Amino acid sequence: MNSWVNSAEVLGSDLPLELSGTGNRRALLMDALREAVRSGRLAPGTRLPPYRSLAADLGLARNTVADAYAELVAEGWLAARQGSGTRVAERAAPVTPVHRPRTPERAARPVHDLVQGQPDPSVFPRTAWLASARRALAAAPDDAFGPGDPHGRPELRRALAGYLARVRGVRASPERIVLCSGAAHGLRLLAEVVGGPWAAEEYGLPFHRGLLASHGVGTRPLGVDADGARVDGLTRRDRAVLLTPAHQFPTGGPLHPARRAAVVDWARATGGLVVEDDYDGEFRYDRQPVGAVQGLDPEHVVLVGSVSKSLSPALRIGWMVLPQRLVAPVVAAKGEREQFSSATEQLTLADFIESGAYDRQVRRMRQRHRRRRDQLVAALHARAPHVRVTGIAAGLHAVLELPPGTERSAVRAAAWQGLAVEGLGDYLHPGAEHRTAGDTLVPHRDGLVVGYATPAESAYPEALDALCRSLPPVSPPPVPAPPQPPAAP
Repeated sequence: MNSWVNSAEVLGSDLPLELSGTGNRRALLMDALREAVRSGRLAPGTRLPPYRSLAADLGLARNTVADAYAELVAEGWLAARQGSGTRVAERAAPVTPVHRPRTPERAARPVHDLVQGQPDPSVFPRTAWLASARRALAAAPDDAFGPGDPHGRPELRRALAGYLARVRGVRASPERIVLCSGAAHGLRLLAEVVGGPWAAEEYGLPFHRGLLASHGVGTRPLGVDADGARVDGLTRRDRAVLLTPAHQFPTGGPLHPARRAAVVDWARATGGLVVEDDYDGEFRYDRQPVGAVQGLDPEHVVLVGSVSKSLSPALRIGWMVLPQRLVAPVVAAKGEREQFSSATEQLTLADFIESGAYDRQVRRMRQRHRRRRDQLVAALHARAPHVRVTGIAAGLHAVLELPPGTERSAVRAAAWQGLAVEGLGDYLHPGAEHRTAGDTLVPHRDGLVVGYATPAESAYPEALDALCRSLPPVSPPPVPAPPQPPAAP
């Protein structure tokens, strides 16, 4: 049995509750709840849904859920009081974060936020979105308010097929598109269908690597240089490779054309799969966006995308453009009903795209992010000209290259300034701690990953000021060794 519950409806968090395996259903539910508390998905004090609601959502008997709640209360994981429902006990097992772990140096409540990963929420196009929602609801067919097709609403799949072909060079019919709740959900489904092992860029989101690992898919690192991932390191043993070809995350830069061709050739020769995370594909500032690798071979490349950067991560809408052979297995893994993305929001996004509002929003955000990037570069040029800025041709962040051995001290200095910012080493694959150059171990470079999209307009100048105060000073030139007296004859 493998049941998923929409956490927004049930758990009050952005993580699903999973029942996996076979056997006693009460025991499976108890294990899932213990793990949710242990991992931090259910924080102390969180109110659980009534057992009748959870039973209906999971397809379990009411007594099964009620007995599981009662036993977990007896064990101390949960607490129940008359009139306040069942909650996670305040003295439950210590939790560890399930998202990106905080470094000890980062301020608990930073004044300034330059962590990459999300746009400024204040710029969400509320008026245009509301207009699309009204039109979409007025025109919605009756079946839009039923259980839902796990493929996703056909209106949005048609709109995406046209948009992705026009903007990203994607070759796909609506039948090849399966909607999901975001890129992470898409990777989770692919891990279940494809299996492992996978190769992945040595720099990337730890969350994605952890997500794959939680589904039994191990990853091994591929080196990254100025031309993107070193795809010549792929082998026949790799079932898939996870890449960010449009803008390598987080180091920046597109995958070189020769390497794009090479990774497609590898997939054709081995039957492997290229998983293309289209991260920041639309936000290129100095020239036209680089097209998707998927256009080179739709039967060997999966394109994964979402609206988390262009609109908002709160919408929970993403997509996979799949080879024909994977459509049915992915839909089967998703389940018989759509339970991850709201049908009304899918219809709204379809109208938002077809009305041209999405194009206007992307252009608006592209201009805004370019301006933010230019402000960052200007501030560093004026106050820290010794710091090199890279990865700025696209995306929502930049990488500041630091002198060797200074990354951790710079993160600590930022915390003292009330600034949240991350070190480049936080994104390094644990299996890629050093590069090998001949017989020499060469340390990876030090740097800061600076997200310039998150702060509000009024807060951005102060955030840049705090960043500049946190950077290490110019390293003094080495002191020449004193001249040695000539050797005695």
